[in-house]
Amino acid sequence: MARRSLDSTSLAWAQYDPMLRRLEIEFRNGERYLYFQVPPRRYQDLLDSDSKGAFFNHHIRNCFAFKHLTVRCRPIVLAAPGKTK
Repeated sequence: MARRSLDSTSLAWAQYDPMLRRLEIEFRNGERYLYFQVPPRRYQDLLDSDSKGAFFNHHIRNCFAFKHLTVRCRPIVLAAPGKTK
Protein backbone atom coordinates (compact mmCIF):
# COMPACT_ATOMS: atom_id res chain seq x y z
CA MET A 1 0.00 0.00 0.00
CA ALA A 2 2.07 2.90 -1.30
CA ARG A 3 1.22 6.57 -1.04
CA ARG A 4 0.54 8.23 -4.37
CA SER A 5 1.26 11.93 -4.69
CA LEU A 6 -1.63 13.72 -6.33
CA ASP A 7 -1.39 16.56 -8.82
CA SER A 8 -4.01 18.65 -7.05
CA THR A 9 -4.29 22.02 -5.36
CA SER A 10 -6.33 20.53 -2.49
CA LEU A 11 -5.19 16.88 -2.17
CA ALA A 12 -1.56 16.01 -1.30
CA TRP A 13 -1.61 12.22 -1.49
CA ALA A 14 -3.77 9.10 -1.42
CA GLN A 15 -3.14 5.61 -0.17
CA TYR A 16 -5.44 2.67 -0.90
CA ASP A 17 -5.72 -0.81 0.59
CA PRO A 18 -7.68 -2.99 -1.86
CA MET A 19 -8.05 -5.88 0.59
CA LEU A 20 -9.73 -3.70 3.22
CA ARG A 21 -11.17 -1.24 0.68
CA ARG A 22 -9.82 1.69 2.68
CA LEU A 23 -8.73 4.98 1.18
CA GLU A 24 -6.57 7.40 3.12
CA ILE A 25 -6.36 10.97 1.87
CA GLU A 26 -4.19 13.84 3.03
CA PHE A 27 -5.10 17.38 2.09
CA ARG A 28 -2.55 20.10 1.37
CA ASN A 29 -3.45 21.69 4.73
CA GLY A 30 -2.28 18.52 6.54
CA GLU A 31 -5.73 17.12 7.38
CA ARG A 32 -5.95 13.32 6.96
CA TYR A 33 -9.05 11.16 6.53
CA LEU A 34 -9.65 7.43 6.19
CA TYR A 35 -12.62 6.35 4.04
CA PHE A 36 -14.15 2.88 4.38
CA GLN A 37 -15.59 0.46 1.79
CA VAL A 38 -14.27 2.43 -1.19
CA PRO A 39 -14.39 0.24 -4.33
CA PRO A 40 -11.07 -0.22 -6.17
CA ARG A 41 -12.58 1.32 -9.29
CA ARG A 42 -13.45 4.51 -7.38
CA TYR A 43 -9.82 4.84 -6.26
CA GLN A 44 -8.57 4.29 -9.81
CA ASP A 45 -11.06 6.84 -11.12
CA LEU A 46 -9.68 9.35 -8.59
CA LEU A 47 -6.15 8.76 -9.86
CA ASP A 48 -7.28 9.06 -13.49
CA SER A 49 -9.40 12.18 -13.06
CA ASP A 50 -8.33 15.52 -14.49
CA SER A 51 -9.45 17.31 -11.32
CA LYS A 52 -8.69 15.20 -8.25
CA GLY A 53 -10.34 17.71 -5.90
CA ALA A 54 -13.57 17.86 -7.91
CA PHE A 55 -13.69 14.08 -8.23
CA PHE A 56 -13.15 13.71 -4.49
CA ASN A 57 -15.90 16.22 -3.71
CA HIS A 58 -18.45 14.53 -5.99
CA HIS A 59 -17.62 10.83 -5.63
CA ILE A 60 -15.91 10.25 -2.26
CA ARG A 61 -16.68 13.03 0.26
CA ASN A 62 -20.05 12.37 1.93
CA CYS A 63 -20.39 9.08 0.02
CA PHE A 64 -18.48 6.77 2.38
CA ALA A 65 -18.09 6.35 6.11
CA PHE A 66 -14.89 8.03 7.26
CA LYS A 67 -12.65 8.76 10.22
CA HIS A 68 -10.79 12.03 10.71
CA LEU A 69 -7.22 10.92 11.47
CA THR A 70 -5.63 14.29 12.19
CA VAL A 71 -7.35 14.75 15.55
CA ARG A 72 -7.35 11.92 18.05
CA CYS A 73 -10.58 10.40 19.35
CA ARG A 74 -12.78 11.57 16.50
CA PRO A 75 -15.73 9.26 15.78
CA ILE A 76 -16.32 7.40 12.54
CA VAL A 77 -18.90 9.31 10.48
CA LEU A 78 -21.34 7.21 8.50
CA ALA A 79 -22.23 8.08 4.93
CA ALA A 80 -25.69 9.42 4.20
CA PRO A 81 -28.12 6.65 3.23
CA GLY A 82 -28.21 6.02 -0.49
CA LYS A 83 -25.07 8.08 -1.25
CA THR A 84 -22.75 5.11 -1.90
CA LYS A 85 -22.63 4.29 -5.59
